[in-house]
Amino acid sequence: MNPEQRALLAQQAYDKAAKYELDYGCCPQCVLVTVQETLGLIDDQTIKASHGLSGGGGLLGEGICGALSGALLALSAKYGRDRDKLATGRGINNFKKAKEFTERFRQEFGGVTCKELQQQFTGRTYDMWQADQYQAFDKERGKQCAHATGTVTRWLVEML
Repeated sequence: MNPEQRALLAQQAYDKAAKYELDYGCCPQCVLVTVQETLGLIDDQTIKASHGLSGGGGLLGEGICGALSGALLALSAKYGRDRDKLATGRGINNFKKAKEFTERFRQEFGGVTCKELQQQFTGRTYDMWQADQYQAFDKERGKQCAHATGTVTRWLVEML
């Protein structure tokens, strides 16, 4: 695929992932579904397994942004250590890619945790287990979570 085709595919992936996040939520799944539909590589079990990573893990906000966790899963699906190679080394190449990706994310969005992004996007954090706060976050964030979801998906399509 030439660079122009790759750029077009990456933009289409951005659009699709952002739309999925706006329509359905659960940013890690939106990233992984889009990578699956765009490049293959991701199986349905990985998409299912990512569900609990949304909202920083269990909607608590304390872990990494769900879009970033979905992206790291996609990178690991491509570059990670296979099960039959557990005893053969740490798989440092994948760790380097994940580190670079996470640092790029931090630079772009001003943090890596869901709460850090909530603060960046809205000026405050939310308890997403309180219905009124979840609704307030959903309203206040606008399209910013969708943008983060689309952005990491675009980066993945450019990289993978």
